Amino acid sequence: QVQLVESGRGLVQPGGSLRLSCAVSRSIFRLYTMGWYRQAPGKQHDLVATITNGGGTKYADSVKGRFTISLDNAKMTVYLQMNSLKPEDTAVYLCYFRNVWDGNDYWGQGTQVTVSS
Repeated sequence: QVQLVESGRGLVQPGGSLRLSCAVSRSIFRLYTMGWYRQAPGKQHDLVATITNGGGTKYADSVKGRFTISLDNAKMTVYLQMNSLKPEDTAVYLCYFRNVWDGNDYWGQGTQVTVSS
């Protein structure tokens, strides 16, 4: 069983920064992918960034160069450093975890990020 615990919600002014974190509880894995999706009201989840246990990363074009994803393997925690935030970044950000061994996906509860003056 897997549970994801997110933190870092906040209200940020345009151009500001925010750091999100997501920790995996109740399980330990060797091969996995973690990352962040975001969802605006009435829209589907969109990929923001992912990282594998081996360190490979992927970013959405809309955030490349502004966001950085990182992983602390020992703590099983993924971080998303968001810089130069724009109002268009406003969304509920959802952490996810994929167990590579069985292909199962798990989602966090979501954390609200609002970028506004």
